[in-house]
Amino acid sequence: MSTRVDGPFRLSPQASETDVLAKYFRGFGDPTRLRILDLLRQEERSVGELVKALRQPQPKVSNHLACLRWCGFVTAERRGKRVFYRLSDERVAEVVDMTKALLHNNERDGHARDGHARRPVAGLA
Repeated sequence: MSTRVDGPFRLSPQASETDVLAKYFRGFGDPTRLRILDLLRQEERSVGELVKALRQPQPKVSNHLACLRWCGFVTAERRGKRVFYRLSDERVAEVVDMTKALLHNNERDGHARDGHARRPVAGLA
């Protein structure tokens, strides 16, 4: 497996497949990145549109987009002065959907970590 040593998740050239996979899953590990993926599954959006929809500062959104690009979850296309993002592969949305289904099944079956019912995660219901 080829590893990437640049970008937001720096890995050593000797990183194992498990190391790379763990870093890859970190791409899903932030609420703002999950909200970006949810917005992009609906339609492609410019950075400005994402900033407005997320109500987050542009540098923060850009950092999250860099992470998502590094993971290969989104692609960017420059059109004039604007950059538009879209999901790079529908399977990215499917991974999020499968994870939601596992979460809901675990809660339904009483497998919540502390034994208490979990409340739905905002933006993931």
